[in-house]
Amino acid sequence: MTQTVTEALTIAEAAERAGVSTHTLRYYERIGALREPPERDPSGHRRYTERDLDWIVLLTRLRATGMPIATILRYAELARAGTATAAERKALLLEHRDEVVARLEQLRHDLTMINHKIEIYDDIERRRIVPDP
Repeated sequence: MTQTVTEALTIAEAAERAGVSTHTLRYYERIGALREPPERDPSGHRRYTERDLDWIVLLTRLRATGMPIATILRYAELARAGTATAAERKALLLEHRDEVVARLEQLRHDLTMINHKIEIYDDIERRRIVPDP
């Protein structure tokens, strides 16, 4: 069950709860990334529901993990089409997950190299600190 407009959040409240700026929320709406446009109150102000917030948080996680905007828009389009597109949405997310896992593996490798270099500098510092006999 969705919330009514009177129970929904203003754009500022929604942005704060979702951890994004109001500019980002307007941008997501403008480019068609929201699953559905937010409801409007009688004065025309946006009102966001918990369902809207859940979607916005998903979008921010997808972006944070490197999903291109074009892919996010495709995902939103599929979501708007309903459950008939569930398999295609799952495939899109599986592909993205594979890309994220590959980047994580590369980052682990990079971190190992950085840690190795730090150990070298630790050794150099220890040798300088050791007093001469």
